[in-house]
Amino acid sequence: MQKTLSMLVVCLMALTACAQKRIAILGDSYSTYQGFMEPDTNEMWYFEPARLDMTDVTDVKQTWWWLVCKEGGYLLEKNNSYSGSTISYTGYRGEDYQPRSFITRATNLGSPDIILVFGGTNDSWTGAPIGQMKWEGWTHQDLHSYRPAVCRLGQLLHDRYPNAKVYFMLNTELKAEIGEAMHQVCQRYGFTLIPLADIGKQHGHPNIQGMRSIATQVLEVIGGR
Repeated sequence: MQKTLSMLVVCLMALTACAQKRIAILGDSYSTYQGFMEPDTNEMWYFEPARLDMTDVTDVKQTWWWLVCKEGGYLLEKNNSYSGSTISYTGYRGEDYQPRSFITRATNLGSPDIILVFGGTNDSWTGAPIGQMKWEGWTHQDLHSYRPAVCRLGQLLHDRYPNAKVYFMLNTELKAEIGEAMHQVCQRYGFTLIPLADIGKQHGHPNIQGMRSIATQVLEVIGGR
């Protein structure tokens, strides 16, 4: 009986060790691909079939997150990415982007082991207010500025997914304040910041080479199973 129990324990441990970890993506246009978004009403940048005047990425297997999952041995839990989305509530032309913001979508990531947050690009491009770091007591107006909004995003992810490892990915060519605020949020909540470099782009978005570069850099930090 004891021998049988010992064998069961060993088998269970082996199964646990082999279990694939689940990744959730919270992103903007850089992480979209038609047919792979949840919810599927999210706006896209990468379409099937591809719009060749916009990008040379023509297959989902060329996207950075597909490469990370495939080469790292991960399962994709959910990709909740939305083209044009901001971390804050301020969008292009000063429009209210609360429905598509990272804050709003952060509670819809399933049950991941790892969360990859790839945002801040549109916050930099829109010219939205930067504001000041604020760690609690946010008002609706506060969240129209980037710094308090990224603080709120960090708190949401920390509290809602206590067992997940959270990584913030930092795009190239953004305002310095975008990365500095992400760094502070990662320090406060024990997240990891992945500063990216050498991303090939077409119309401001990763091309095939850029996707490959992003995937390689992410895998260097998170490793495989």
